Amino acid sequence: MFPMSEETIKTGKENRSFHWAWIILAICFFDLFVNYSVRLGYGVILPEMIRDLGFTRTAAGSIYNAYLFTYIAFTPLAGYLTDRIGARRVITVCLLILSTGILLMGTVRSLSTAFLFYAVAGLGAAGLWTPVITVVQRWFAPTHRGRALGVLSTGYGLGFAAMGVFFPWVVHAFSWRYAWYFLGLGALAMAVLNGFLLRSDPSAEGRRPWGTGETVTGGASAAAETPERGFVEKVLRNRTFWLIGLSYLCISYSLYGITTFMVDYAKDEIGLSLERASLLATVHGICQVAGVLTILPLSDYLGRKKTILLSNLFISVAIAGILFSGGAWMAMYISVGMMAVFYGVTFPIYGACAGDYFPTKWMGTVIGAWTPFYGVGAILAHWAGGMLRDASGSYSSAFLINMIMAGFAFLLFIGVGTEKKEVGKMRS
Repeated sequence: MFPMSEETIKTGKENRSFHWAWIILAICFFDLFVNYSVRLGYGVILPEMIRDLGFTRTAAGSIYNAYLFTYIAFTPLAGYLTDRIGARRVITVCLLILSTGILLMGTVRSLSTAFLFYAVAGLGAAGLWTPVITVVQRWFAPTHRGRALGVLSTGYGLGFAAMGVFFPWVVHAFSWRYAWYFLGLGALAMAVLNGFLLRSDPSAEGRRPWGTGETVTGGASAAAETPERGFVEKVLRNRTFWLIGLSYLCISYSLYGITTFMVDYAKDEIGLSLERASLLATVHGICQVAGVLTILPLSDYLGRKKTILLSNLFISVAIAGILFSGGAWMAMYISVGMMAVFYGVTFPIYGACAGDYFPTKWMGTVIGAWTPFYGVGAILAHWAGGMLRDASGSYSSAFLINMIMAGFAFLLFIGVGTEKKEVGKMRS
């Protein structure tokens, strides 16, 4: 759209004051808002689904795992296709699939249909993280990526916060099924918006990333570049790739083990009302927004490694606060808020490591290849958390393991080198 003239490309000067990067960022913000309302909203809807359908906590965790199985199975492909055919096609198609799965979730009557329909939603969600953060990073210069990802990441924090307020109203006015119907329609609307307005790469549109200097360093699109043969094997042999991936697995286990079950824990174990227990999701969402708007921009100056180490350490401390709150609801709110500040930072900053530690043209593929680590961590957390709760009648053991896993995530990332040094190794 609105390509620059040949003269403008040569001189690197652009007269327009408005940059299409901000349209990209706004669209991707709402993509994440809808996607994470679906993903994190499951934990808010969970208590009412259990009560109405008679599912055990192990079964409820397994439903989420059906979503995660298809999500992690197809996200590497989504990342690869983003580098090959562009983010717009991938995201638009995946939003259509997501909306189908979520609308069907409102019709669930049995465990088998819940597995199937949430698995369809997971297939759609495969194109709503890796391609989204890849396209945003391509539209912003490296020194501004933390700021852009901070704004972007408020989408999932606000999505979770909205579910905490919205869902109790839906239950009282209609039923838990209508929460899925509304979310499905939202995903469908975003599919249309992405199809018309999203653009996969700035160079293909005759533009440069926002925040780039006046000199144009090359006319070729990063997304259109073909990585050299054997680049996947080169990534998989890289020690940094594995250290970051395993750290991502551990912190994913830690965070999902809390967020999926915390409303059920507050309602059925501590004894809070549905409104007060659901408010934890709102606290979580608001504090996520605070975290991504402050800590992610700070990572542009502090560095990703130091920021991730700080984040993982505070998450471990916050989970300890939840575990030892002793039923004091205010202490639980404070601990959940502290965890959420760094929860919101975790996923985009691990994703930003792809652009910092690996060449830009590999970004989508690397992020996609890290997603199975994230997914395995979340799946194990749901399986273990639900099983331990059903066996013991308490979430204490599950939450203790979550705290330990956050500590492992911290220790693993200590072994990761500095960004510039690692990129030099990959290019050599």
